[in-house]
Amino acid sequence: MAGHSKWANIKRQKARVDAVKGKTFAKLSRQIIVAARSGIPDPEGNFQLRTAIDKAKAAGIPNENIERAIAKGAGQFGSEGSNLEEIRYEGYGPGGVAILIEALTDNRNRAAADLRDAFRKNGGNLGETGCVSWMFEQKGVVILEGTVAEEQLLEASLEGGAQTYELSEDDEEEPVAEVFAEVSNLENLNQTLKEKGLPVREAELRWIPNNTIEVTDSETGKSLLKLMDALEDLDDVQNVTANFEMSEQLMSLSMA
Repeated sequence: MAGHSKWANIKRQKARVDAVKGKTFAKLSRQIIVAARSGIPDPEGNFQLRTAIDKAKAAGIPNENIERAIAKGAGQFGSEGSNLEEIRYEGYGPGGVAILIEALTDNRNRAAADLRDAFRKNGGNLGETGCVSWMFEQKGVVILEGTVAEEQLLEASLEGGAQTYELSEDDEEEPVAEVFAEVSNLENLNQTLKEKGLPVREAELRWIPNNTIEVTDSETGKSLLKLMDALEDLDDVQNVTANFEMSEQLMSLSMA
């Protein structure tokens, strides 16, 4: 198993931005609704629902909101929430960067129109299904926060069937590690790391690029980050993944 001393710059910076912005209550509630609808409405027997609830609690969503979202997914409010669809969109950003968008929407025509407009206004274009997804691989990821001893992390990761991990040691304020596994092994890995006393924050499915594009031009970087923000701000969008890396210096200039 390979351990890495730091994340890709884009991932580390994005984590900090996300921590400041936070995800909206509506987006996290939608995740709970879909998870409850696709399995039993009990987090003890539904791993997808359990992880969605964990994210919601971490974001400060009140328990009554969480319970209402579960009830919607279970059909206790009639058809409310039952028409949400999980759809994956694909496109290209400035510099030929590949972008995957995961959406939950009750109106796929509206979602596609909003995405197309965001791409067009920020130097990209929405593509056909399959145009960039071959450049990515979906993995299960368990995210840890707090101080983690690498020896303990390695031992627990091996026992849990992890493929690799990445340990960020250059963020003194919040040392973080991510442990990667096959999608089918995510629940087992998550449980193993918890049982070993590691500080698990959340578990999720994530698209990982097989190769990345290094962005070095400031104008391209600025347009790309504007596009990423525009996509993530759309109500129907849950997650946006791209295959670029950028130095922290350039990213700071581009975000200014």
